[in-house]
Amino acid sequence: MMKRKRHSPEQVIRKLREADGMLSEGKDIAAVCQALAVSEATFHRWRNQYGGMKADEAKRLKELEIENRRLKKAVADLTLDKQILQEAARGNW
Repeated sequence: MMKRKRHSPEQVIRKLREADGMLSEGKDIAAVCQALAVSEATFHRWRNQYGGMKADEAKRLKELEIENRRLKKAVADLTLDKQILQEAARGNW
């Protein structure tokens, strides 16, 4: 079993470029994945997510995903606070 490693968007883009080069040389996907030290599922997920992107675009995408996650958590917290205040205002506590 391989050790899990998080790759930065720049690393993913670089590995996808390497993979494209190896695939154009005639290597099959299994050999490319082995050379990159990633599973085939990871390779296909990266290709779907980052295919055709430049490194700065991928970095911006990751930043936006993190910001979106933070904002969703803030909305959930505020919604819970609102529900608690509404319960207290009704006197159902």
